[in-house]
Amino acid sequence: MTTVLAFVLVFGLLTIFHELGHFLMAKKAGILVEEFGIGFGPKLWGQSWGETVYSIRLFPLGGFVKMLGEETDSKNERSFRSQPPTKRLLVIGAGPVMNFILAALLFAFIFFLVGVPVEQAEIGAVVPESPAYKAGIKPGDVIVAIQGIPIKAWAEVPAAIATRAGKTTDITINRSGQILTVKVMPELAPDGQRGIIGIERSMKKHRPLASLYWGARQMIGTTIFIFQQVVEMVVQRQATEVAGPLGIVQVVSEVAHTGFINLLSLAAVLSVNLGLFNLFPIPMLDGGQIVLITWEAIRGKGLTPDQEGAINLIGVLLLLALLALATYQDFKRLGLGV
Repeated sequence: MTTVLAFVLVFGLLTIFHELGHFLMAKKAGILVEEFGIGFGPKLWGQSWGETVYSIRLFPLGGFVKMLGEETDSKNERSFRSQPPTKRLLVIGAGPVMNFILAALLFAFIFFLVGVPVEQAEIGAVVPESPAYKAGIKPGDVIVAIQGIPIKAWAEVPAAIATRAGKTTDITINRSGQILTVKVMPELAPDGQRGIIGIERSMKKHRPLASLYWGARQMIGTTIFIFQQVVEMVVQRQATEVAGPLGIVQVVSEVAHTGFINLLSLAAVLSVNLGLFNLFPIPMLDGGQIVLITWEAIRGKGLTPDQEGAINLIGVLLLLALLALATYQDFKRLGLGV
């Protein structure tokens, strides 16, 4: 039950925010929005406010925006297709943009609650009865060297300790200006793959505005990292890291059991993924529509219905192929017999 609820909440939040971007920009552009729906399937509830019907559907996964003239030609001046390319580009691009904004807000909320990670190797907490605790390491200590090798940032600490499981390790710390060296024997982590000593990174809390700044920075950094991973995957022609629906459900399930903050962090990362994915230049995705509208602006005229239908069919086939590949990788990864 926890898994299903967590998946519905996370996926629903991401897709509703995405559609909200299209909706708000369409309203701003003066386009007639016929319906804004939450979920899919049979309508459970609907209410007209102004010229738009707001509805809730049976299956609470995602949402949709129905604009006049989005799928068929309409001579109404407020239809989607009657708008100049610039307005249509803004409406289409607003969906992915909202996913990036949502990610920044989620990261900011997390940083406001728990703080922003301190870059230097300052210890924020020590797990009771852990190797670090038994060695006398305290919160506030700053690690300056491990086995005589200087440590300049926290990012260097896990790697330096990972290979030291079961080995006596010299850790030099700065405690309020006093330099001390303690001997610690890292223990094996529960995954059996690395050494740990039971310390947590120091976090610095900020006010809301500062948290927004750090949230935006984290969103940008996450976006760049994911984009680099996608490029590397394409260049190396490796699809083993592609996660499909089953893989995403599994990750959400695992993270949901580790706490609310971790679930929010996962939602932020998935929101960035959704924003980037929708910008791929594949027909039927926002990125594909952006390419077609841009091409229309360059040529001075749009595609014929037959041409657009053929391109959209190619897009559907590509998306189905990608879904099949991702699901296949899920089955292999989860050991489900494929």
